[in-house]
Amino acid sequence: MRSVSSIFKYIWRIINGTRKVIINLVFFIVLAIFLASMISGDDPIEVPENGILVLNPQGILVEEKTWVDPIDKFFSEALGSGNDIPEVLVTDVVESIEMAQNDDRIGALYLDLQDLYPSGINKLNAVTEALEEFRTSGKPIISNADYYAQHQYYIAAHADQLYLNPMGGVVFEGLDYNQVYFKELLEKLKVKPHVFKVGKFKAAVEPFIRNDMSDEAREANETLYNELWAEFRNNVTATRNINPRLTSGKIDDYMAAFEEANGDMARMALDNNLVDALKTRTEVRNELINLAGLDEEKETFKHITFDNYLTAQKPPMPAPKAKDKPKISVVVARGQIVDGSQKAGMIGGDSTAKLIRDARNDENTKAIVLRIDSPGGSAFASEIIRQELLQAKEDGIPVVASMSSVAASGGYWIAADADKIIASPTTITGSIGVFGLLMNLEDSFAAIGIHSDSVSTTEIESINPLEEMTDYQQKMIQKSVENTYDNFLSLVANARNMSKDDVHEVAQGRIWTGRQAMKRGLVDTLGDYDDAIKLAAELASIEEYDVNVVQQKLSPQEQFFAELFNNSAASDLLPKVSRDSSSDWLLKLFSDVQSETAVLRNFNDPKNIYSYCALCPQPR
Repeated sequence: MRSVSSIFKYIWRIINGTRKVIINLVFFIVLAIFLASMISGDDPIEVPENGILVLNPQGILVEEKTWVDPIDKFFSEALGSGNDIPEVLVTDVVESIEMAQNDDRIGALYLDLQDLYPSGINKLNAVTEALEEFRTSGKPIISNADYYAQHQYYIAAHADQLYLNPMGGVVFEGLDYNQVYFKELLEKLKVKPHVFKVGKFKAAVEPFIRNDMSDEAREANETLYNELWAEFRNNVTATRNINPRLTSGKIDDYMAAFEEANGDMARMALDNNLVDALKTRTEVRNELINLAGLDEEKETFKHITFDNYLTAQKPPMPAPKAKDKPKISVVVARGQIVDGSQKAGMIGGDSTAKLIRDARNDENTKAIVLRIDSPGGSAFASEIIRQELLQAKEDGIPVVASMSSVAASGGYWIAADADKIIASPTTITGSIGVFGLLMNLEDSFAAIGIHSDSVSTTEIESINPLEEMTDYQQKMIQKSVENTYDNFLSLVANARNMSKDDVHEVAQGRIWTGRQAMKRGLVDTLGDYDDAIKLAAELASIEEYDVNVVQQKLSPQEQFFAELFNNSAASDLLPKVSRDSSSDWLLKLFSDVQSETAVLRNFNDPKNIYSYCALCPQPR
């Protein structure tokens, strides 16, 4: 019989051998990718004459893409486990439309919106405004889909010809907000949440202490979403003469139209002017072939997708900008605000402050635009960013805060001291409030036999999540929360030339749309990203300038692997594994819960104090 040590040695040899095989496999894959990228001679992308630009965004529209390690991204996509929510830069979509407008090679625009995810209304508006400008060129816009979700239809409504599959449909379900609540789960796990807050509308902590919405949260939600839905509905009906009963939101109106169409949703869409015609995929394809001609190699109409079109238009090495030309530096602040440094897609107090510092230290920067798409987060990190903006102003550089879909709580904190604040009518902002949140695990760990005990040289002990919080610890945190809220009120009052009482009246965690916020003095004007750039130029008194988006610099290693694994030749080396979508509905439920808990994992404020808007739609 083998001794115990011999068995462990045998097991270790197996593990070590497996480890070496995996390491060697990864090494040879990377080597093959590198060689493939070196010898690949991909043909340049060509724009077909009289071709059709296919606008087919696949994912959610975002201001800034989330950083993903290129190695992780390559293998996850190859193994079919890529990001469940892909991202598309809204600026890329808009830029492709703008370039195609005056490109003689592009004869028409085709909207393929089947894979567009729900996105902020202001981002959808950026696309529709570009489409309306494109129409002035006289080139047709054609849209077709098997089924239009309402956010897809919002864009498709701007087409000259709007088609729907005879088996398809269009449904206006309105906007809603869903929140997952964990109170009962925490009780079963014997986890005790300690909550400290100010403001009756600050509902960010409700998921941990309730099983449903409070009356105040419901009131705030209904007010906000009714306003957003009215904006959505008005914009759609202004574009097409839709029968109002389909957008009334009343079930009797909808069912009357449904029954008149004998339960045929496609016929209902046609009868009520939602679409121009019902056409099969083949019929639409043939129409596009007649319009643009046949691409014999691909056996379809001559076309180019918008991402390939952008690649074809941009030179491999962009020309360097004039060093002495004035700049408007744009810093994108997208995602939850957390302490420390973070990659793109999250706002790190240190990393975002550094981007602002890089911008103000550039002698050619004449103005800074802070583009915000954030529900807030760490109060400390928010203040670090605000302090850096104040330094820019002291250096004589005007600052414009440009609000995207969300700029609430900490997102408003970092905007407050800008020289001008500009928001879209549908921006979700305000939520001026503060809370503290700690989880006590003493009972939970005790239930499985884990206990904690400690000694201290003073009575001022540090907080231990495995021990019950003392009265003085709870009092200190509550007082700190109240003090931070008072500071929040003061900085807004000073920045917006309001009294603290007036700020408190519109604060207490209450959320507003951009239009509502402007009426209450929290926003200066309504507009989009381009308007913010123009406003920054006016404040800086400059007419000619470059717009420079300040981005985090990649390390040499990150740059190497980003270029290596993004190489098209490299992408063909591993077989692509398709995921079975039959259980996507179940995975989505787990994904929703995971996204809720991910927010909690990112709560890392050194004082455990947060200015975060849980009711706000999360930017992606």
